[in-house]
Amino acid sequence: MHRKSTNHPVHSSHTTSPSPIDLVELSTMSGSGDDMAPPHVVEDFFGVIQLLSDGSVVRGDDAALLPMPALQDVPGVQWKDAVYDAAHGLKVRIYKPATAPAATTGDDGGKLPVLVYFHGGGYCIGALDQSPFHTFCLRAADELPAVVLSVQYRLAPEHRLPTAIDDGTAFFSWLRGVGSAEPWLAESADLARTFISGVSAGANLAHHVAVRVTSGQPVVDDVDPVVRVAGYVLIDAFFGGVERTAAEANPPADVSLLTVEMADQFWRLALPAGATRDHPVANPFGPDSTSLETVALPPALVVASGGDVLYNRVMDYAARLKRMGKVVELAEFEGAQHGFSVLQPWSTETSEVIQVLKRFVQKATRPAETMVYTVALFTPPTVINQLPTNLKNVD
Repeated sequence: MHRKSTNHPVHSSHTTSPSPIDLVELSTMSGSGDDMAPPHVVEDFFGVIQLLSDGSVVRGDDAALLPMPALQDVPGVQWKDAVYDAAHGLKVRIYKPATAPAATTGDDGGKLPVLVYFHGGGYCIGALDQSPFHTFCLRAADELPAVVLSVQYRLAPEHRLPTAIDDGTAFFSWLRGVGSAEPWLAESADLARTFISGVSAGANLAHHVAVRVTSGQPVVDDVDPVVRVAGYVLIDAFFGGVERTAAEANPPADVSLLTVEMADQFWRLALPAGATRDHPVANPFGPDSTSLETVALPPALVVASGGDVLYNRVMDYAARLKRMGKVVELAEFEGAQHGFSVLQPWSTETSEVIQVLKRFVQKATRPAETMVYTVALFTPPTVINQLPTNLKNVD
């Protein structure tokens, strides 16, 4: 089964009504004298998302905001959509190599590891069927190889956080239940080797889902070994905080996608009303965040882009995990821009990301020392330092 993808986001132009809670909050802020005033725009994200004073949202086509690489099917990779949450109309796109892998001498029975993937977009825009995310998933399925599950989640400000995290959690409940019997998964997926991944906001989501999964939530546990999370992967993770980092205070001159101002606006639209960037979803190490010290996190692969305004936050995340004694690998792409792995899905640098991801997946079940892979971006081609003398611990 091989189908062409559309280049349209899941969410088309529409207006939504506020929830009762939003109405109460907005009424409190506006005062009784404004009760009869017509709604006006209180937050405008490039005309694509307009939050009105009555809590309603006017949404346009966000595909215009992102460079959309031409869709190129990868020969030998099949994909299809399945619904994992009918009540909310949420789907998962399943990718798998058309040719089954040869049986190995291991315990996988010839089945493939599973890569769960969450798209980016500041929790406010983006869709699994947009070409940047679709293309990356095609490549990952082909080159790892793996069964890739690209998961749709509800977007803010219509559905403020932690709704997206709840959706990610619900997906794992589906995966260990009826989802495991889905024909492609039953045939090709080794659910005992499941990896949670994402880019940008999808990486933030991957972190929080991984924490829930490994914190005794009723998603995956020792009683139900059908699904086992073997690792998680954060690519250009979208973290925040009230206090500015060096990269945020003095952003690179050539920032091409995510600016500090855009990140701030995403958080205003996505976090619970009135929350600051130190909210635990934005800042996992903030004053109100639960410590990760006692969370039995699986091995982590953290990808950082040197030209990203979030560079310091991503590096700090990896360093903190290392100091907690977690198994973490860091792949640093010097000079790369935020989201390059999806905005330039056929680039040499993205090929290196997939190779780093492939090595991580292959060895994640075997505990290893925390290592750093530094990728220097230059022409001719990008080279990843692989020799032992070029590997060092995260500082």
